[in-house]
Amino acid sequence: MMSDSATILLVDDEPSVRESVQAYLEYSGNLTVKVASNATNAWEILQTIIPDVIISDIMMPEVDGYQFLEKLRDDPRFQSIPVVFLTARGMTSDRIKGYNAGCDAYLPKPFDPEELEAIVNNLLERRKVNGKAGSDSAKLEEIAQEIRELKEQLGQQQNNLTTTPPPIKIDLTPREQSVLDLVAEGLMNKEIAARLETSVRNVEKYVSRLFSKTGTNSRTELVRFALKHGLTE
Repeated sequence: MMSDSATILLVDDEPSVRESVQAYLEYSGNLTVKVASNATNAWEILQTIIPDVIISDIMMPEVDGYQFLEKLRDDPRFQSIPVVFLTARGMTSDRIKGYNAGCDAYLPKPFDPEELEAIVNNLLERRKVNGKAGSDSAKLEEIAQEIRELKEQLGQQQNNLTTTPPPIKIDLTPREQSVLDLVAEGLMNKEIAARLETSVRNVEKYVSRLFSKTGTNSRTELVRFALKHGLTE
């Protein structure tokens, strides 16, 4: 089960399905289920909340599941939300159509609610992991940009001033030097570990030693210090 609370939007024109699925998924207390009787009603709800997962029937009056999904994928607000299709159809061609339309899972009726819950939890976990990866990538790019700006600034200063030797002599081991050079390239610990064929924990130890030897507290400070004193290029 997911430890964090998540919101599910269930779209189905059968009251019995809405009631039973809502009751089952909310039983654990980790999921909140909003229900809609059709795609139009669901779209109205989406203007007030952005759910973590959408469960939608395919065979619905006026706007079917495929049309609803197409509208979701065309809207930047909802493009990344996982969608589970529920349908009475079990033909392979229908499942292929659903996947091609952008659904993440497909469960034919009648279904076991325990299986639906497992699918939902899996999609929630995957979304959490993907979200963290996206956040890490953004952080990496931010650090890399800071380092690029530092190099440009220090490069301009060196063009205007005579280079002086580092005021402090710092002895680095070959491995510490390698880690420092890769940090200066803007790489994160996981990438450095892969480049040096070592563990992330070892890289963390080397970075910690570099902080200690240079008297710095962050990767940006470390790179600024290293560039200023000629410890890396």
